[in-house]
Amino acid sequence: MDKGSFSFTEFYARRIKRIFPALLFVLIACFAFGWFALLADEYKQLGKHIAAGAGFISNFNLWNEAGYFDNSADTKPLLHLWSLGIEEQFYIVWPILLWFAWKRKFNLLTITIVVAIASFILNIKGIKHDMVSTFYSPQTRFWELLSGSLLAWVTLYKKDSFANVKHKVDWWLSRIVYSEKQGADGKTLSKVLSFIGLLLLVYGFWIINKELSFPGKWALVPVLGAVLIITAGSKAWVNRTILSNKIAVWFGLISFHLYLWHWPILSFARIVESEVPSRNIRLAAVTLSIALAWLTYKLVERPLRFGNYSKVKVTVLVVPMTIVGYVGYNTFERNGLSFRKVVKINISLSTGADAGVGIALNDDCGIPVKDRDIQKKIAVCASDSRKPLRYALIGDSKAAAISSGLFRTSNDYGRWLFIGGNGPNGAPVPVISNSDIYKKYQQLSTVALNSVASNKEIEKVVLVTATRALFQLSNDSDIQDLPTNKNYLFALEGLKNSVDILKASGKKIVLVLDNPTLPHPEDCLYRKTSISFVNSILIKENSNPKCVLSLDKHLSLSSKYRELLEEVKATYPDDVEIFDTTKYLCDMEKRECTHMKDGRFLYSYSDHISDYAAGLIGRDLNTFLNVK
Repeated sequence: MDKGSFSFTEFYARRIKRIFPALLFVLIACFAFGWFALLADEYKQLGKHIAAGAGFISNFNLWNEAGYFDNSADTKPLLHLWSLGIEEQFYIVWPILLWFAWKRKFNLLTITIVVAIASFILNIKGIKHDMVSTFYSPQTRFWELLSGSLLAWVTLYKKDSFANVKHKVDWWLSRIVYSEKQGADGKTLSKVLSFIGLLLLVYGFWIINKELSFPGKWALVPVLGAVLIITAGSKAWVNRTILSNKIAVWFGLISFHLYLWHWPILSFARIVESEVPSRNIRLAAVTLSIALAWLTYKLVERPLRFGNYSKVKVTVLVVPMTIVGYVGYNTFERNGLSFRKVVKINISLSTGADAGVGIALNDDCGIPVKDRDIQKKIAVCASDSRKPLRYALIGDSKAAAISSGLFRTSNDYGRWLFIGGNGPNGAPVPVISNSDIYKKYQQLSTVALNSVASNKEIEKVVLVTATRALFQLSNDSDIQDLPTNKNYLFALEGLKNSVDILKASGKKIVLVLDNPTLPHPEDCLYRKTSISFVNSILIKENSNPKCVLSLDKHLSLSSKYRELLEEVKATYPDDVEIFDTTKYLCDMEKRECTHMKDGRFLYSYSDHISDYAAGLIGRDLNTFLNVK
């Protein structure tokens, strides 16, 4: 812009020639491998991610998917494209904003600083309320990219600024670092900056993990480290010796391509193996990623990025990218193209699905108007359209999993109302503590219990919740997953308080035992791809031992939980019953619990039962309620 030669067309043409060649190749490769390796629901998701990647909106797509029932990050081959999406969104917004400010004679440094500070503040505030949106939102990540913009501005216009200050700091540092006097030539300052930058990066690699709230303040560590290393310049020891090493430079050349390749390969290996791949497979995946990155750089990017015929190359890249995006979206719309051979030769998770509820539901569960704001946080709030109602189901995602089976197998003797959701903090977990510490986690529970208690039609209330939810109502550090004595007493008190609320209104209560905990069902498929040599490399002949849980071990693991429910029943012998689901989910003769029964999946997500299993349980539970 200063030279009067800036062109948006040329700018975006350079971006296209830089980004599109390798990205296009990787998207096509993922689609092709997925054709032979992924089941229908997985291929459907991949199609959506390919469309989002081609449109550079992966961050918004992943943000929209995030939630309690979202797939594991390991099983999303294009998960990493969220960052490329934010980068390209930056390259759309920032040049336009700079051009607009430059045309109106605004101070570009001021604009850059103001936008960077605003973005960083949004990041700090957002991480406290919604970590997922803060992670994926461009407005909360732009400050990281703008750090580079500020460096570029200083390099262009103020490279020699603060020369006296730099000279004095360098002189002072040289006296501290060296035993003999050194000339104040700026080298000591550069070395110190680069070393601090390197230490920050190392510290970031060591300390930052998925348990931390990221980005937030923690993003300052890698960003500041990178800023200091770049600021130090090419003469600093770290930059001159480590980063200018031929191997480091070579990896720098292929870094973008390595970024594109490494995650799909590792993710596909994770999917096909149905567990974290072995060390040898991971090493092979990394080696393959490096080889493909180099080949992509040499054979794909360089011919298309450099040389003549720029306009033709841009067209050649944009048209196929548009087609790839459409093909991905079409795959999503057509539910993963279930006619593929790999779908036919593998057992589908859809075997766990049944015909659905089969009756009309009202989007209503009698929650008072004053509590409607809280109701919005409940994932499901529904009742049988037939009247009168007789039974109510309250609970978290485990209750949601069993609800369809209860509704579908009900009859004229029992009509259902359901208040449930995903939890524990986002669902009505039937535990009401007397402590003020936990009241903020019990709003939904209180509303659900009071609403059902005040409903005169309801005779019996079924309480369903995850075992862990009873012992871990909040994320507070003093409430742990394991049922220690303190947590046991807390859960016992809370469950009794819930029973008291319902008992006071004349309701009978049924406590449904939680199901055995097994891995995600997709990890127990023992799948085959339609590529023979891939099967020979990756597929195990023996079943995953984690997918079979002995009945004795299940009973041992759940002993404290069962003891808790039995103690509640003993306290209210005339008002509380327990319904045990074990015989529906475990083979009592073989004394083992698995994902399958009669060739159908008993689980649909993680340790949540399938609709088929819900029907098996629901049929007998409805009868149990009618008799009891």
